[in-house]
Amino acid sequence: MLIKEISEKECLDTVSRASVGRLGCSFNDQPYVVPIYFAYDGKWIFVFSTYGKKIEWMRANPKVCVEIEEKVGESEWISVLVNGRYEELAVPQFAQERSHARELLAKKHHWWLNALAERRVSAEDQEVEPLFFRIHVDTTTGLRWRT
Repeated sequence: MLIKEISEKECLDTVSRASVGRLGCSFNDQPYVVPIYFAYDGKWIFVFSTYGKKIEWMRANPKVCVEIEEKVGESEWISVLVNGRYEELAVPQFAQERSHARELLAKKHHWWLNALAERRVSAEDQEVEPLFFRIHVDTTTGLRWRT
């Protein structure tokens, strides 16, 4: 197996092609990792969500990471880790940013499904308050694996 570190440009190219990743956050020294649908605009990762544990934890500790994997071929794949900061796009002050997030996410297949389905299963009340957040991309690291 050959493992090679990839450049920041290759990392960001991988992020721009992806739609799904794993969000990692932490609260009181306890990590929490969940799958997310996202869109990337060259500076920010945008996510649609509903209120729950991840939002509560990121409000308390905005340092987060996103892990993305891409299968390149039968024996090759890329793994990228983005470290960044959570920022909730509350209304009305972030109306323009929310609109931008919605436009980017709308280009992705089923971008809203994960957040709404999870909340409707776990909530007694079928009213779901959607929210958008973004993650500022501070640093990236990545590996290319070949067998």
